[in-house]
Amino acid sequence: MQTQRSLPFARWVAASAAAIVLTACGAMPGSQATAPATMTNGMLVGPNGMTLYTFDRDSGGKSMCNGQCAANWPPLLARGPVSGDFGLITRDDGQQQVTYKGKPLYYWVKDQKPGDKSGDGVNNVWRVAK
Repeated sequence: MQTQRSLPFARWVAASAAAIVLTACGAMPGSQATAPATMTNGMLVGPNGMTLYTFDRDSGGKSMCNGQCAANWPPLLARGPVSGDFGLITRDDGQQQVTYKGKPLYYWVKDQKPGDKSGDGVNNVWRVAK
């Protein structure tokens, strides 16, 4: 049986739970999902301005680039909620990786400065993300 005194607490709990869900979904005012990458000169670049790539061997919403591959092709990791064409997958190591139109995104360690795209076509399986 609920008392008058516990009713405000129950409302507070319900409101808090709703706020947590909305925040997790990026739906709270002031907590807008930000694009984890932007289109620059016809290609996607990460927040650091470096070119992003996709890997032809990724499939089914899963990254196939782990271990030494991920050392050479660091994944673009999530920094918050995403929306639109961006999504998230859970990598084998448990980290959240950003996807674009369902394809996981990566950097290439040999790119030295923004605008470099030396990873395009490596082993005929790496592509600049567009």
